[in-house]
Amino acid sequence: MQTLTPERVARMRLLSQGLTDPWPGPVEAARSLVCTQGQDYPGSTVSLALRSGTAAGSGRSAGRHGAGTTAAVRQAYDAGLIVRSWPMRGTLFVVASEDLAWILDLTAPRMLTSTDRRRVELGLDTATLAAAESTAVRELSGAGHTRAALLEAWTREGLPVQDGRGYHLIFFLALTGVLCFGPTEGNGQRIVLVEEWIGRHGPSTSTPAARTRDQGVRELLLRYLRSHGPATLEDFCWWSKLGKTEARAALREIRGEAPDQLEGADVGGREHWMAAGLPDRYADRARATAAPLLLPGFDEIVLGYQDRSAVLTKAEEARVVPGGNGVFKGTVLHRGHAVGTWKRSTRKGRPVEVEPFGTLPAPVETAMPRLSAGLPG
Repeated sequence: MQTLTPERVARMRLLSQGLTDPWPGPVEAARSLVCTQGQDYPGSTVSLALRSGTAAGSGRSAGRHGAGTTAAVRQAYDAGLIVRSWPMRGTLFVVASEDLAWILDLTAPRMLTSTDRRRVELGLDTATLAAAESTAVRELSGAGHTRAALLEAWTREGLPVQDGRGYHLIFFLALTGVLCFGPTEGNGQRIVLVEEWIGRHGPSTSTPAARTRDQGVRELLLRYLRSHGPATLEDFCWWSKLGKTEARAALREIRGEAPDQLEGADVGGREHWMAAGLPDRYADRARATAAPLLLPGFDEIVLGYQDRSAVLTKAEEARVVPGGNGVFKGTVLHRGHAVGTWKRSTRKGRPVEVEPFGTLPAPVETAMPRLSAGLPG
C-alpha cells in the first residue's frame, strides 16, 4: 500500500471530483459525484458548473473557471435529469434522477426514525402527515408548485405550516419518496411529484433493476470512493450516515469480487481508498492540480469528508464556518488547500472579495482576476 501526504490527498481529490478534468456536463457530474451538497441552491449550481465541460480550445480542463455554466445546470433540472432531495444526513443534495429512489431505500428508514421525535413535538401525527400527502399529490400533479404555493395549499386545508412545520412536512414527504425539487422557477425550483416527474422526464422509461440492500451499499460506497477518493471508510460513513459494520462488509466484498476497482493508500497511518489508476492520473496531471480555484460555500471538497484536514486546518475551518453556525463560506484553494475565503462583491470592478488566511500565494494573486471573471454564471 502506497503512502500519501495530506497535500497529495487534497490534490488527488480535485481529480476525483472533476475540478481539474471536468465531466462532459452537469448530469454526468451529478451522476459521478452520486450526491452533491445542495442546501444552498445557487452554490450547488456553481459547484456542478465548475465540474462540467472543458476549457475552450483544449481536450481537458486547464484548471481555470468558466468551463461550464449555471444555465446548463438549470437545463438539466428542467429536463428532469437531476433533482434535489434529502437522500442523506437530513441535508439537501443534488442527485441524478435515476439514483434518488435506491439511495432513499438505503438511508430514509434511519432518517425517519431519527426525526420521529421532532415530528411528535411539532404535532405532526399520522393523520396530519397523511392529509399533507393527499393534498400534495393533488396540488402538485402536473407542473408542480413553488414551496410557497404548496405551503399555501396546506394552509387552506387547515394543516399547520408555522414554526418549521411546513419544512418538516416537505422533508417527510421527500424521505418517503413522494416529492422532490425539480424544474427551475425564477431563482429557485418547483416541488414536483417524484413518480410523475422522474417517470415522465427521467433518462429511461424502463424500471431500474432491483437492488438488495447489500448491493446498494456496495454501489454507494464504490461510487463515493471513486468520486471522492482518496477517502477513508469513516469519511463514507459520515457522508452517508450508513453504519460502519455494513460499510466494512461492502468494502470486503468489493475488494474480493473486483479487486481492480480500488487502490489503497496509507495517509498518516490511516487507510484511504480511491479509484484504481488515480495515482497514475495524478502523475500525469499533478501540475494542473496546483492551480488556484474558487469554490462556493458547501462544496463537496470541504463537506464531502468527516476529516477535512487535507484542505483545512481546524483554525482555518473556524474561519470558513464562523461561530460554527453551519454556514460555509466559499473557499480559495491553492495546491488543493484552502488559503482564504471569498464572496461576491457589489463593488464596481471587483467581482469577488477575498479574505486570506495569511498572505495569498503569488500564483493566487495573479490568478484572481481570471478566476473571478470566469466564475460560472
